[in-house]
Amino acid sequence: MPKPCITRRTMLTVASLSPLCNLASASSTESNEPYALPDTAVHDVPDPKTGRKYQLWVEVPKSYKGSTSSVRFPVVFLTDAPYAFPLVRSIRARVGQGGQNIEDFVLVGLAPAVGETSATSRLRDYSPSNPLLRPQRKTDHYGGLAYGEAEQYREYLEQVAIPKLQSTYRIDMKRSIYIGHSYGGLFGAYTLLSSPSLFSRYALSSPSLWFDQRVMFAFEASYAKSHRDLPAQLMMYCGSYETIRPEPRFYKDEDMVRDMKDFERILKGRRYPSLKVGSQVVSDEDHFTVFPSVATRALLWALPGRGPYTSG
Repeated sequence: MPKPCITRRTMLTVASLSPLCNLASASSTESNEPYALPDTAVHDVPDPKTGRKYQLWVEVPKSYKGSTSSVRFPVVFLTDAPYAFPLVRSIRARVGQGGQNIEDFVLVGLAPAVGETSATSRLRDYSPSNPLLRPQRKTDHYGGLAYGEAEQYREYLEQVAIPKLQSTYRIDMKRSIYIGHSYGGLFGAYTLLSSPSLFSRYALSSPSLWFDQRVMFAFEASYAKSHRDLPAQLMMYCGSYETIRPEPRFYKDEDMVRDMKDFERILKGRRYPSLKVGSQVVSDEDHFTVFPSVATRALLWALPGRGPYTSG
């Protein structure tokens, strides 16, 4: 592992990922030491503009240590790190097969602001506008304390977090993959339209394009007025239950499958020469269950391994 240039670096533990790990019996004679996740590090990287304290969770593949200093690795950025980081880490270990099925990459989890709940941090940082300013908003859809700071968070990633990572790890930002679910997918769509070259590939899982009266479609229309190209590759995914029907698991008032297909159709209609865009509806999945499948599909799409593919 490289010597850190960031304020704090420690190995992630299971206790740091889940409070359930603190429930060990006090009378147990076994060690209560938390399980540590090998080859991981936590970096404190605050935002100097807001004063918020953010962390970057990082894991390098086993091949990183044995490679020369000239070798740079693709990098995968995940939103909602407390959930997504250990999940994708496990998917890489199992499905990746040491680079045969999925190319080895440096994994970066974008954790919520320190001292805030994940919900408070993500609703503010991942949303491009503030629906609380609209009197006609659906009040049951917006229970957060603050919204609309996606631009500030994007600038933090672009100007602070990513440069710190580049100075510490051998990452190749020309092969950078963004994976975000729900509001994380919304933030990915916003970044695509505000700074498309920040990441080379975008995998948006159940993006919340319904947010604030589908405001992202207005952002797209504004982008199209002043741009003739959109240099990125985009894949979007939704579960088949993320549409409107009366049965259990379906939505009652938000059709995320429709929104995804509308967004894809509009982008394709612009005929941007450098944009590659597609979508998939994942069968038998809802908003809560779809992400593990999407994460696997996204990695296979964005970083195919050296092959031939093996399933055991």
